Amino acid sequence: MIKKEKRYYKVLSDIKEAIAGTEQDFTKGSIKRAIFLLAVPMVLEMVMESIFALVDIYFVSRLGAEAIATVGITESLITVVYAIGVGLAMATTAMVSRRIGEKDKKGARRAAFQSIITGLFVSLFIAIPGMIFAKDLLRLMGAEEIIYTSMSSYTAIMLGGNAVIMLLFIINAVFRSAGDAAISFRVLVLANGLNIILDPILIFGLGPFPELGIMGAAIATNTGRGIAVIYQFYLLFRGNKRVQLTIENIRVHIATIRQLIKLSLGTISQYLIATSSWILLYRIISEFGSEALAGYTIAIRIIIFSLLPSWGISNAAATLVGQNLGAKQPERAEKSVWMVGKINVVLMGLISVILISFPQVFVSEFSKEPHVFSSAVLSLRVIAFGFAFYGLGMVLVQAINGAGDTLTPTKINFFSFWILEIPLAYLLALQFNVGESGVYFAIVIAESFMTLAALWFFKRGKWKKMEV
Repeated sequence: MIKKEKRYYKVLSDIKEAIAGTEQDFTKGSIKRAIFLLAVPMVLEMVMESIFALVDIYFVSRLGAEAIATVGITESLITVVYAIGVGLAMATTAMVSRRIGEKDKKGARRAAFQSIITGLFVSLFIAIPGMIFAKDLLRLMGAEEIIYTSMSSYTAIMLGGNAVIMLLFIINAVFRSAGDAAISFRVLVLANGLNIILDPILIFGLGPFPELGIMGAAIATNTGRGIAVIYQFYLLFRGNKRVQLTIENIRVHIATIRQLIKLSLGTISQYLIATSSWILLYRIISEFGSEALAGYTIAIRIIIFSLLPSWGISNAAATLVGQNLGAKQPERAEKSVWMVGKINVVLMGLISVILISFPQVFVSEFSKEPHVFSSAVLSLRVIAFGFAFYGLGMVLVQAINGAGDTLTPTKINFFSFWILEIPLAYLLALQFNVGESGVYFAIVIAESFMTLAALWFFKRGKWKKMEV
């Protein structure tokens, strides 16, 4: 009885430490505890990130199928921003975690600031054309006339404000890779809280605010994220964490930027490959009408909410790999990955069972229009069949990325999504007349292939010898 009580209080203590923040050295001590202390805030962070998607679609769904479709198409375009942001974040993780493992805090600070200015520079090249050509992009994506003529303001604002997305990814990667994962969680709590408050106010015009409709959703999201970024900068310059920037760090360091770009190009490429495939899948599904597209959009939002906690766990693997390779402990790094992988398979398996068994429960919260509802249920149920296997794949891919080997996952994504998924989805859905479900079958097949390829490359062990 006493032992059970001690174990209970120990778990509570670890949860409290994980959420509040910890100064633990993750290159020493219990691997299980290291995974727990890193994974808990990272999972919570990903839950917070996914809430952005769910909150927006929840309120926008009250505006009709066309509004839902607009959000879905815009999100498919925004995935390019996510790809670049995640790519730079992964490069940041590899460099900062390696420097932390080497006990080189000056090098970690230098890598952090160079990542930030690189992200800001890149965001300008997306913002300007995104605002100017919003209508044309929606038309190109197969949107109906009512969407690109009356709802393009949502797309213009989201693309124009892409810098806040970029910086959230990059600066949170600095905190995570240094071991301060709890800060990333708190940043997104702030951003989400503001978004939840502002969304209904600006969309429906509550109180003294004007009714802005779908444009209000974009303003609310960017405002919430923007204030969170300001808070991130405050913590970086005024906080007391592992990576703390000072005035002397505000300078351009070409060698570090070159190394960041070299590392991030591989990761950006792999995510661009993966996310561009989602854009093309949206284009294929648009052939079945706005209702099918709206249903798929709702299903993807629910899937994102389900997957992001697992991405949080996978990010813990990337941090542990980077820090332990920096500390010259490759075997500890590998052991950490297998432990994280087992946890993720179990988690994703449980989520899969729930979504396959009760998809209607989740979809009904967003739409009850018959055609939209049936499309969302079908999409959710089919794609969820691949979750458990994909859970292992995402851990292995993130571990390889965390080691600084970004080329291998790029190759894996290229074959999985461009060579396999897109042609298969097109053939099944449009040529073999399987319908929209053909797209969903193609997704499961492609992600299963991705996991098998990642497993083969990980076991080869090339990632242990990467220099960052």
